[in-house]
Amino acid sequence: MDLSTRKLLSDDVFIIADIGKNFIQTEEGKSVDEYLRNAKDLVDAAKNAGVDAVKFQTHEVEDEQMDIDITSPHFQGSDRYSWVSRNTEITPLEEFWKPLKKYCDECGIVFFSTPMSRKAAEKLDEVGVPFWKVGSGDVQDYIMLDFIISTGKPIIISTGMVSLNELNKVVEYITSKNSPLIVFYCVSQYPCPLEEFNLGTIEYLKEKYPDVVIGFSDHSLGYDASLAAIKLGAKVMEKHFSLSRDLWGADHKVSMTPDEMKEMVDKIKNNDFKNIDESTFFGEKEKELEGANNKFRPYFNKTLVSGTNIPAGGVITKEMVFAMRPKMYINGLSSDRLEDIVGRRAKKDLKKYEPILETCLL
Repeated sequence: MDLSTRKLLSDDVFIIADIGKNFIQTEEGKSVDEYLRNAKDLVDAAKNAGVDAVKFQTHEVEDEQMDIDITSPHFQGSDRYSWVSRNTEITPLEEFWKPLKKYCDECGIVFFSTPMSRKAAEKLDEVGVPFWKVGSGDVQDYIMLDFIISTGKPIIISTGMVSLNELNKVVEYITSKNSPLIVFYCVSQYPCPLEEFNLGTIEYLKEKYPDVVIGFSDHSLGYDASLAAIKLGAKVMEKHFSLSRDLWGADHKVSMTPDEMKEMVDKIKNNDFKNIDESTFFGEKEKELEGANNKFRPYFNKTLVSGTNIPAGGVITKEMVFAMRPKMYINGLSSDRLEDIVGRRAKKDLKKYEPILETCLL
């Protein structure tokens, strides 16, 4: 177990600056070099704020997003296919991800990234990450889960778009493979309003999964909810991070600025969280997750489609299948049904990107 992983799994609070895609700061496209400079500037600011790690997002449009005209409610600036395509094109492996990882190593800060598909995870595995983060829209993407589990590295999953039953299924699946697991309680609203926090869920998760590290992914403005979550037992803390909330992009508006992040880090390290009144954020301890009916689920959940041309009679393997967004417009089996199709034969010729249904299989 490397030092990064030991710190993540220790009893000390581990603080993550979630940079995500915030190196994109203008609607106008820029060069790869400029995006890399932006990313490095954010790393420098995060390092100066005192966080333990920086997290980005990694995309590969081929096996993530279908070419369908759809715009998510949380970001009206771009349709999803164009946004994911842009993220793929501006972050080449050799010119962006590898130099960025090297820069973080030189700065003495942990680098990792959220893969948004199996191909994105394969790319990050080549870069070298100490652990994985699975976004809440991908928690039921068993194609990607199987790949990251195979690496043996710790896995962080977020609850923002899952129900308690769905969460329980994936926790049992990952832990049965002996992968170290961290579960982030999260409410996927941007920003999250006070009445929706329900941080009592952190206590519930700690009791239900005593062998799992519980953390908090905070989409609110300010840091009071984060401090309350730590007081209630969260051991890993993630906050969106940007140089300014006025920049163009999906997450800047719900991000912490460098000065705000440093202030929060100092309060955590000085144990000031012990003085917070957590009752304001507690809600109900045993309550269905907001993610069960979250409005973003139809946009970000995935459907199983053919990842290549599969001839009639061909035996379907995991490598032949993609899990693609958006589920709301792809009439196929849900991505958590992978085990129901692997090993079966195609009843007819399946073209690449054709949704997989029971009627397609023998």
